Amino acid sequence: MQTDIKNNYCGITIKSNYIYIVSILKIAKLGHPVLLKKSTEISKFSSDALKKIVYDMSETMIDYNGIGLAAPQVHLSKRIIIFRNPDIDEEHKIQITPLINPVFEPIGDEKEDDWEGCLSIPGMQGLVSRYKKIKYYGYDLEGKKITNEAQGLHAKVVQHEIDHLDGVLYTSRLSNKNAFGFEKEIVDFWKNEQNRK
Repeated sequence: MQTDIKNNYCGITIKSNYIYIVSILKIAKLGHPVLLKKSTEISKFSSDALKKIVYDMSETMIDYNGIGLAAPQVHLSKRIIIFRNPDIDEEHKIQITPLINPVFEPIGDEKEDDWEGCLSIPGMQGLVSRYKKIKYYGYDLEGKKITNEAQGLHAKVVQHEIDHLDGVLYTSRLSNKNAFGFEKEIVDFWKNEQNRK
């Protein structure tokens, strides 16, 4: 039986001869070697296998309440990221952007420190320095080139996820080596300016 399945938040259609089931994938945690490897590029686009990976990553990210996810975080050493664009209002439906073989370049030298967390380092946060504005490139699931500019949280999410593809965790980009710890402690003692003085 031929089935067309359209994902209402990825905008992907899969035509296949089987009933499609979405899976929640296991997240690789800090210490697993897959997080420290440089990922391999995708050369075959438009495949059901690639679409299934993106579907599963999307469901996993939503289940874990994440804003971005890279393939190495689900034990796949491939150059695939997905993210929710924080510039888009998601009140009625979640919009996820899959990006294959992504790269970015900074627009200017200006950087900004902000707190980051990671599904692979649960319950922790660190103060990380990232470019404020970037231009990024990659491909969609059909192999069409995507080019976009981003700033603020959107830019930080893309940089964070692309780092995963190169085996880089945010802990190696801390702007202050002491500004890393459990979320509750960070909120109580770092984010509250009064307590830091």
